[in-house]
Amino acid sequence: MSKIIPAALAAALVLLAIPAVPEAQTIYHYQDSSGVVHLSDIKSNADYRPFFYFRIPAGADRGQIAAIIAREARRYGVDASLVTAMVEVESGFQVRAVSPKGAQGLMQIMPGTAQDLKLKDSFDASKNIEAGTRYMRQLLDRFGGNVKLALAAYNAGPGAVSRCGGVPPISETKSYIEKVRARYGKAI
Repeated sequence: MSKIIPAALAAALVLLAIPAVPEAQTIYHYQDSSGVVHLSDIKSNADYRPFFYFRIPAGADRGQIAAIIAREARRYGVDASLVTAMVEVESGFQVRAVSPKGAQGLMQIMPGTAQDLKLKDSFDASKNIEAGTRYMRQLLDRFGGNVKLALAAYNAGPGAVSRCGGVPPISETKSYIEKVRARYGKAI
């Protein structure tokens, strides 16, 4: 179901509709040539794009997580907004998140990668963000600063990106890049 409402009212309604639970529901939107924002919980056509917002669950120490991200992003020369977007997509800011594939913590680091990064406790927010940001820096360096390829490598592994010579044709990886890009708010 699509609703047509002015952009300012649409943004206010979306913010009021944010649930208190940590899981986010995707809301799709597009803005037409007259500036009207169309919102829907169903992607009814190609004009609709996911509308994301940053939300740190009430149980998390918002200031602490933001401060860790800012510190590690500055330390490794990675845009803090990019790291924040990655954490949002990877774990929804859940410190003890574990994926079905075994990735752990805020930045969803796989156990083998954690071992390579010498990360002993993936559920320590500070250590997880430090290791994940350091790993992203390594991937950015490996792929010539190309954020899209570094994100693909973060998701699918650097070997997959190297073998394909670009973003692997994996729907999960393509979706991951799009979700991070939408939250990051910058071209990648």
